[in-house]
Amino acid sequence: MSPAATVHAFVPASRRPPAPGGGGTPGVRHRLLRSLRRAAPALTAYLAVRLCGLAFLTHLAHVKGHGVWPTLATSWDSGWYLGIADHGYAEALGTRVNDNNLAFFPLYPLLVKAVAAVTPGSRASAGLLLAIGCSFIAAWGIFAVGDRLYGRRVGTLLTVLWGALPVAIVQWMGYTESLFTALAAWALYAVIGGCWPAAGALASLAGLTRPTGVAVAAAVSVTALLACRTPGDRRGALAGALLAPLGWLAFVAWVGLRVGRADGYFAVQRLWKNEWDGGRATLLELRQQLVYTTRPELFLLIVSAVLIASAVLLLLSAADRQPLPLLVFTGVLLLVVLGSAGVYFPRARFLLPGFPLLLPIARALARARRPVTVAVVLLTATLTSAWTGAYILLVWQGPP
Repeated sequence: MSPAATVHAFVPASRRPPAPGGGGTPGVRHRLLRSLRRAAPALTAYLAVRLCGLAFLTHLAHVKGHGVWPTLATSWDSGWYLGIADHGYAEALGTRVNDNNLAFFPLYPLLVKAVAAVTPGSRASAGLLLAIGCSFIAAWGIFAVGDRLYGRRVGTLLTVLWGALPVAIVQWMGYTESLFTALAAWALYAVIGGCWPAAGALASLAGLTRPTGVAVAAAVSVTALLACRTPGDRRGALAGALLAPLGWLAFVAWVGLRVGRADGYFAVQRLWKNEWDGGRATLLELRQQLVYTTRPELFLLIVSAVLIASAVLLLLSAADRQPLPLLVFTGVLLLVVLGSAGVYFPRARFLLPGFPLLLPIARALARARRPVTVAVVLLTATLTSAWTGAYILLVWQGPP
């Protein structure tokens, strides 16, 4: 079976996109409105889950005398993105550890600067509003992928599960995860529908958003190149395959030119102690947290649980024969996150865009015969996410 046919084998005929140029094809605006109406229950449920997290955070912030808005808009790495939006990038590599903003990709700070230019308020506020808005676009894309592959119920459950992840509070912070997930979800949706140029363009933008944009590029390029071997839109598939990695490659090349050395980007990453080691550092830290630490920190235990669960879910996804682009995306994402020797505590956040890993859970819940089972699982996940989000921002003594 061809790669394109393999993808479409998972797509019910009633949910496949109309053929390009087909007669009677509704306009883009009409299709978007129809898609949004179909996704409305999932987006409403997502909003409810995140509002629950926000309410818990607000309560704890009030108890501790903190403001909720600055906590979400300016905490930790948000300052790096705001600094880029305000002052641009460093002009030299330097030698100081963890002190070079060339490690942060440009699309989000550029959008923050653009939004702040046309809206009142600070750039921090613009960045937070942008992240929240992107979280809904991401939730819509996640629903669209789940709905197209397995139906509306699975799409809705997938969206809610993504909003109830342990570190889902980051979706409503001045971070890049919501923007990146939105681009990744819609790129994967475009691949499933065979819309190769759109998939390539979205993947290229994802490559300008986060280092893990290489996972989106791999998913699009691999699937598109395999599709070139079969009859169909070979020219469009080739265009998508070539376009997908351009954003990531362009920023890496620009950083090299900026600092005057070919390996400039990787030199910057080394200054952040972030080098590829095949997963050795991750395994050592897992062993340290789970075996040797007598009083482990709660958040680091949560991170460890997320890493282990993600690896198990990838195996379940493969056994479930998910479409090729989803498996490539989550596989490369895990390879990058688990195989790097950088700091340990952000790993759960780095995996936040890997929503296809949640499909085995969403499908299992969709098949559950007792609605109370689904309700208990989702309620437990929502409350756990709410508590964890407030804990890592207001109790834990370190960045998320």
